Amino acid sequence: MSTPSKQGSRVTSFFNSAYLGTPPWDIGRPQEEFVRLARSVRGKLDVIDLGCGTGEHSMLFASRGHRVLGVDLAPRAIAKARVKAAKRASPAEFVVADALALQTLGGTFDMALDSGLFHVFSDPERVGYIRGLGHVLRPGGVYYMLCFSEREPDWGGPRRVRKDEILGCFSKGWKVESIRPSRFDSSDDGAGAEAWFCKISKPTKGMGRT
Repeated sequence: MSTPSKQGSRVTSFFNSAYLGTPPWDIGRPQEEFVRLARSVRGKLDVIDLGCGTGEHSMLFASRGHRVLGVDLAPRAIAKARVKAAKRASPAEFVVADALALQTLGGTFDMALDSGLFHVFSDPERVGYIRGLGHVLRPGGVYYMLCFSEREPDWGGPRRVRKDEILGCFSKGWKVESIRPSRFDSSDDGAGAEAWFCKISKPTKGMGRT
């Protein structure tokens, strides 16, 4: 695990403090996009859940026979995920790790899940994050991302992301398979938020495992 920068330390402190209670993004169940995705996946894959929070998506995929590693920068989130996993007898594993230093994890995966992480990054951080994705995804691997959309009114909260930004960020060395409108469920008021759901692959011959 890498040592956070000063900026990273502030981010860690913010999210770690959020998990003193139940933050609005921690809805106690997986987002519906990932439920549908889990049902559609063929075979048994090695999966990394980036910014896993308290582990709902990790445990969802583990319950379907996949080998799953959940990573999050917030120690309290990982502690809660481990408690949940123990109570549910889930084989999902969880580690405190920096998503901006994925290459330090020392493993590779067939699939990466990202529910609400990409939109917290600045432009320079996006570059490092995507570089790290390239390290941990195997040839033919697929990255699934649910992020805030610019269609969501600007009431504060996470950064909104435009479709053209996503296309630009993944224009080199990646294949954007699809970007479609979706929604985040929320524990705040049930209204949720406008989102993009994206499928982005690391091209290679013989890809198409999902």
